[in-house]
Amino acid sequence: MTDTPLDTESGLPIRLLHDRLLVREDAETERRSAAGIVIPATAVMGRRLHWAEAVGVGPLVRSVEPGDRVLFDPEDKAEVEIQGRTYILMRERDIHAVAAGRVSDANTGLYL
Repeated sequence: MTDTPLDTESGLPIRLLHDRLLVREDAETERRSAAGIVIPATAVMGRRLHWAEAVGVGPLVRSVEPGDRVLFDPEDKAEVEIQGRTYILMRERDIHAVAAGRVSDANTGLYL
């Protein structure tokens, strides 16, 4: 633990600025193909986007809230270690999609 004061919203010892997000990447686990074949986490595939959970957002972030799952390109990430845990720091514009239960079909304004 550290003596650094914790941010009141995220509970982390930092305050994010501008349009920055702090996310925790989902653990790499084995996947299954549509046919049921197990694909180990160590299997190398083409360029894939990754899912992560937003744990902190800056004051200018408009589309993501803490707890949302976000989709991002792992090649555009900057890792940081805070209190022994590894997080990814990125800009909101580097997020490709948000999977959130609070987003309704009628209010997204997205054409997917």
